[in-house]
Amino acid sequence: MIAPSNSHALQREILSSTKARARVSSIGARSFLLEAPGDFDLAAQRRIWALSQQVKGWSDIAEIIPGMTNILAILKETPEDPDVVVDRLLEAWDNARSIDLKGKTIEIPVHYGGQHATDLPALCDLSGLSDRDVVRIHHEATYRVFALGSAPGFGYLHGLDPRIYMPRKTVPSLRMEKGCVTIGGMQTGVAMLTGPNGWNSIGFAEMQMFDPTSASPAMMAPGDTVRFLPARIEL
Repeated sequence: MIAPSNSHALQREILSSTKARARVSSIGARSFLLEAPGDFDLAAQRRIWALSQQVKGWSDIAEIIPGMTNILAILKETPEDPDVVVDRLLEAWDNARSIDLKGKTIEIPVHYGGQHATDLPALCDLSGLSDRDVVRIHHEATYRVFALGSAPGFGYLHGLDPRIYMPRKTVPSLRMEKGCVTIGGMQTGVAMLTGPNGWNSIGFAEMQMFDPTSASPAMMAPGDTVRFLPARIEL
């Protein structure tokens, strides 16, 4: 999800709206973050996808970055009146019609458990479920790619069963392997890089998810459907 990196990030909240309206904040001098109101769900994301297509056609836009029920709009130049930009974004959001991106289906074989499932015991303790139940619940779900970000090719997946939600770690793992299948809050994903990671690992996927030499480096794209297949379960 696109958000300021820490509490010291330059962010001026321009509009504090009611629950029925979106919220727009400035990030730096020429970037504006619109956050969808309401639940963190597919309906909100479909409107973000629609808004993204509309805003990218504006002549003063340098780049747009759709996130998890939010969108970051970066202008070519610093606006003379930021409130005008806010009003334009809010009006565009109000007029945005829901669209559904018809993506492909991706099946990812997973080795659940084993040496890479370092956080599975903690998830069991938190949820009160057995390790087999956690694995079953995770692989029986169908996920949608809401957005890419955080690392090259990393897909933020929606559709995780609330029974296995698990907060991100307050102290990240110092070296989580690329390919670890992880849970962070209400989301799940596959680690794209080896290194520090605050998500919780429950398994491992060997599938190459990002190839910088390919014409389309990232396997996932917004709108894709993802299924995790239990290639091996070691508990």
